Amino acid sequence: MVFEEYDFGEYLYERDHWIVFLAPNQSNLGTCVVALKRNEKFLGNLRKDEWEEMLRIISEIENAVKKEFGATMFNWGVLLNSFYRQNTPPPHLHWHFIPRYREEVTVNGETFDDPFFGYMRPRPPKRISRETFLEIGRRILRWIKV
Repeated sequence: MVFEEYDFGEYLYERDHWIVFLAPNQSNLGTCVVALKRNEKFLGNLRKDEWEEMLRIISEIENAVKKEFGATMFNWGVLLNSFYRQNTPPPHLHWHFIPRYREEVTVNGETFDDPFFGYMRPRPPKRISRETFLEIGRRILRWIKV
C-alpha cells in the first residue's frame, strides 16, 4: 500500500499489519494516525490477527504518550467522512489516536494545552516548528520497541 496520497503524517514505526504516523496536526500533543497496510475501508472486515496487533499498538502508544508527556486519557476514532468528498483519495481504514491533557505540557519551549479537555470539540491545526514536531516523534519512540 502506498500512503503518499494520504496526509497521515510523519512515519513513526510499523508492525506486520499497521503503520503508525505522527499526525500533521499536533493541537493535541502526540496525536497519531494508525493505518492498515492492506487496502480496506470497513472496520468490520478486519481479521483477527489485525485486531490483535491493533491492541498491541494501542497499548504501546498509550503507554508511551502517558509516560513521556503525562496525557490524562486518550480518544480513539475511525472517521472516514472526508474520503467521500470530491477529489479525495479512495477510502482507507485508519485510526485517529488523540491524547487529552488536563495540564499544559511544554516541548522544546512550545506549550500545548487542551482547553476543551472533557469535551469533543474540533481544534484548529496548531503551528509548531518542524524541530518540535520531530522531537515529539522521537520522544514517543523512545518508549516503543521497534
